[in-house]
Amino acid sequence: MTLYTDGASRGNPGPAGIGVILLDNDNVVYQGCEYLGEKTNNEAEYLALIYGLEEASKHTKKLKVFSDSLLLVSQIKGDFKIKKDNLKTLHARVKELTKLFDYFTISHTYRENNKKADKMANTAIDEFTDGKRQIKTFDFLYCQDKLF
Repeated sequence: MTLYTDGASRGNPGPAGIGVILLDNDNVVYQGCEYLGEKTNNEAEYLALIYGLEEASKHTKKLKVFSDSLLLVSQIKGDFKIKKDNLKTLHARVKELTKLFDYFTISHTYRENNKKADKMANTAIDEFTDGKRQIKTFDFLYCQDKLF
């Protein structure tokens, strides 16, 4: 299966959201978005990956992940050092979750290839900060209705 994740933050730190899409070939298995409150962009990227890995572990043991965050991908692969303590904690959680898979890869993709997850992350922020929805979690059916 293939997982696309994105985290967004306006203000950095500022209002943040995540978007996650899990595909089996071209078929959507799961998509979800969530408003996170005040987070940095890097925290949002990590939380999107964590959310996605938790969901993917319910459906598969083989996973390819794509993120448009070069920092996130490089830190997960061990190519970049992690300097911030808050990211070290999130990184440790990602490493725990990757052990649930028999096969796991993570790759950088360009933003134009990650448009759906990006739109979902930004919609989570918009819907919450505009007062349209007063809950923080956007479930599968809500995201499905939005036709991402």
